[in-house]
Amino acid sequence: MRTISLKLPDDLLAQLDDCAKARRVTKSALVREGLSRILFEHPTGRPPSCFDLAVDLAGAVKGLPEDLADDPKHLNGFGE
Repeated sequence: MRTISLKLPDDLLAQLDDCAKARRVTKSALVREGLSRILFEHPTGRPPSCFDLAVDLAGAVKGLPEDLADDPKHLNGFGE
């Protein structure tokens, strides 16, 4: 593993330090985790969408219609 250096504002460094202590990991491990998320989970560089953030919840509720658009009765009165 290679070493790099970076400059952080004092408040961000304090938050990094607090988070690393709370999670009982090194600051380096926390920075690596954050970079991995940005570079590999969302390679577009865009912030995640609502769906991206809640993807683990999709399909979690049972007994609902698969898609409301499949059954016209669900749209009765919509837009009136």
